[in-house]
Amino acid sequence: MFDLPVQDARARLGEVLARLHRDERIELVDGQVVTQTAPLSQHGAAQAGLMAALGPFRPREPGARGPGGWWLMTEVEVLYAKSDEVFRHDALGYRRALHPERPEGFPLEARPDWVCEVLSAKTARNDLVKKQRTLHAQEVPHYWVLDPEHETLTVLRWAEPAYLRVLDAGLGDLARAEPFESLEISIAEIFGRDD
Repeated sequence: MFDLPVQDARARLGEVLARLHRDERIELVDGQVVTQTAPLSQHGAAQAGLMAALGPFRPREPGARGPGGWWLMTEVEVLYAKSDEVFRHDALGYRRALHPERPEGFPLEARPDWVCEVLSAKTARNDLVKKQRTLHAQEVPHYWVLDPEHETLTVLRWAEPAYLRVLDAGLGDLARAEPFESLEISIAEIFGRDD
């Protein structure tokens, strides 16, 4: 991923982990410490809209409230040990079938089964290039990108040698987006356009 000598990369990882324990909002992306700024309102609204849309997947058992089957989280640090990177994803999820107990620890060390990033001008390059490259190397099965500026959802599925783009959806679309394809998701509602 990056060409820091192994000992320098480990020292940088140690520095980032210590700073995270002091509640600093940072990531270690491709060997660089990236400070996370407070999100704009459209970023936060898209993140909240996404979590509301995926709410039916949260219950432990399938039932009247929805299909269940997932541990869904927001703004949680994940350590990707293969590349010594730490990402604070906007949203992520673990299949309960693979993780009967909610993954815990700081940072989480279990590889997510689904990740979503909400783009902003400052983070787009990392989200679309650097993080995507790392997530593919780590074999994260599903990667979503929400773009509040263009009000779109892009869904990527892991494949060799690169992610496959399996869905592009925008305002007015009802999407069955894997791995949550058992329910239709309104893209307008994600972006607060429920009028």
